[in-house]
Amino acid sequence: MSINEIRNFVVLSENLGTGGQPSVEQMQAVAAEGYTVVINLDIPNSRYAIADEPGLVTSLGMAYHNIAVDFAKPTVADLRRFVDTMDGNVGEKLLVHCAANYRVSTFTALYGQLRWGWSEADADAHIRRLWEPNEVWVAFINAARHELTIAENTAPG
Repeated sequence: MSINEIRNFVVLSENLGTGGQPSVEQMQAVAAEGYTVVINLDIPNSRYAIADEPGLVTSLGMAYHNIAVDFAKPTVADLRRFVDTMDGNVGEKLLVHCAANYRVSTFTALYGQLRWGWSEADADAHIRRLWEPNEVWVAFINAARHELTIAENTAPG
């Protein structure tokens, strides 16, 4: 089983892969590929979830973080938790996943704008390589960009 078989799998760097929900076998392949941290943005009782994903991931020697983002109601607070989790794992090899890599592509794109110097066009292109956000997600993206720009511009240097 290959990690490339994970739904909508995208490698963003040697230390960051994103995708939809891996199967148990795919999660084993993630560990075998040297990933050290799994961040799951799906809700724990999702119909796509692996039973006891935290237990599986930790049994494979990886750290596990769940930021349960409601697909129908993403919040800037969810994004802030994601930014903090990503910032706290710099230097680790990360797999970030949700059900289909829609939440993840959006959060990763916004993180790219905050931390990697991505332009808004770069971020939008990353999102749209996987999906076309609906009105809920467009509103979230706009709100997140507005709030995080203000926070970044007013943060003590």
